[in-house]
Amino acid sequence: METVIAVFLGGGLGAVARHFVNTGVMQIWHRDFPLGILVINILGSFLMGVLISTFAHVWDTPQNVRAFLTVGILGGFTTFSSFSLDTIMLFERGQYIQAAIYLFASVGISLLALILGMWLVRMGVKL
Repeated sequence: METVIAVFLGGGLGAVARHFVNTGVMQIWHRDFPLGILVINILGSFLMGVLISTFAHVWDTPQNVRAFLTVGILGGFTTFSSFSLDTIMLFERGQYIQAAIYLFASVGISLLALILGMWLVRMGVKL
């Protein structure tokens, strides 16, 4: 239960951080390109790499603290960081086909699912 609470609290903090980073970048950028979310995805992936390597090689920390920082804060900040970690872990394990499938499904099929959802609503389908 302690880990669940840690994830819950971290997720809220990460989501608030995402909001502030996104709006801050977009106030500076002033263009029709989602640079704020791009920055968030790249920063979140970088931080996930730093944390995972730190946990493995430097900092022996309890599971609830790991969950708070990775699943909670970074998960609330960007789920892209978890996707990036999962993809690289498959590659590092030599599971190249699974990594390619995961990569395609996560990006390609997710985009198609978004388009389908938008289309269904625009067609007046009751969900």
